[in-house]
Amino acid sequence: MKIAMLGQKGIPATYGGIERHVEELGVRLVERGHDVTVYCRPYYTKMQGNYRGIRIVNIPSVRTKHLDTASHCGLAIPHILTQDYDIVHLHALGPSLFANVPHLRGAKSVVTVHGLDWQREKWGSFATWVLKRCEYTAANYPDRTIVVSKALREHFRTVHDSYVTYIPNGTVLPHVRKAEKITEMGLDPGNYVLFVGRLVPEKGAHYLLDAYAKMNTDMELVVAGGTSFSTDYVDQLHEKGGDRVRFLGYVYGDVLDELYSNARVFVLPSDIEGLPIALLEAMSFGICCLTSDIPENIEVIGDCGATFRQGDVDDLAEKLTGLLESPDECHAIGDRARRHVLETYDWDGVTLHTEAVYYTLLRGF
Repeated sequence: MKIAMLGQKGIPATYGGIERHVEELGVRLVERGHDVTVYCRPYYTKMQGNYRGIRIVNIPSVRTKHLDTASHCGLAIPHILTQDYDIVHLHALGPSLFANVPHLRGAKSVVTVHGLDWQREKWGSFATWVLKRCEYTAANYPDRTIVVSKALREHFRTVHDSYVTYIPNGTVLPHVRKAEKITEMGLDPGNYVLFVGRLVPEKGAHYLLDAYAKMNTDMELVVAGGTSFSTDYVDQLHEKGGDRVRFLGYVYGDVLDELYSNARVFVLPSDIEGLPIALLEAMSFGICCLTSDIPENIEVIGDCGATFRQGDVDDLAEKLTGLLESPDECHAIGDRARRHVLETYDWDGVTLHTEAVYYTLLRGF
């Protein structure tokens, strides 16, 4: 099959769950003999040509909070219409506005919903209204809609009376690494709490910083992530953290693997998620994970981690303190988490399921 991916910022994934999803899926589809093209934004993807067998097409965008994705997709569509793709796979709610267009060339369209983007605090009232309307286009325009969590599947069933296909995100066998680069950065292996994610309000890093400020601990707090059109929020986090919190910006590759490999506890205090890839990655490394008790996090963590009440800073501080004071319990929780996530969330299985959706569409089932 000839497959195009649109909606992601680009590959290789340096930050962003959708970008990681597209890279992992695209590489495996190529390995299975398919021709895969990924549309990228030049500020994210610097390379041209080919990446691990995937054809890269760089299309510019108007790099502002409101126009980045819309302008990129709008400019990519004319190029897509000059190609003879079998499948055009769009990612996220906003790009679903274009899901009817591939039909003009006889291609089938698929939309994967990675989360309810309109719930994010960064959007103003008009952008929120538009993105909420995009739930309708995601449910009705493509030939098939995929969601990454059971909670999203239930949402589309109850709100839109829509049949959607559940295919979760995945993870891979991790590269557990000794602390080398992070030691050079001044971090003490096993003696820090880790947050990984975009620094936007819905990820809840402010809850973690407020909880950490209440705790009497020598354990360092490490925040790995950067801005996503959220500079004011990031500035507020730096003010909250002061000298006690290490802000590393976006990290990836060996450094990120080392951070996961040597953390005592991973915390995901989010208000909104689709299916959090950072949580899957942390669990795969055998870290004890503490998350907010939103359905999407509980769906992943099950009984293989700890939770606190969403938005409750005191409960977060209490639960985190308890875990840090119980290293044996942390170790046991991390072992259960690793086994669970590697058995349940597998990129090879995600690829086979997605490929089956494509074939079903092309065969007219």
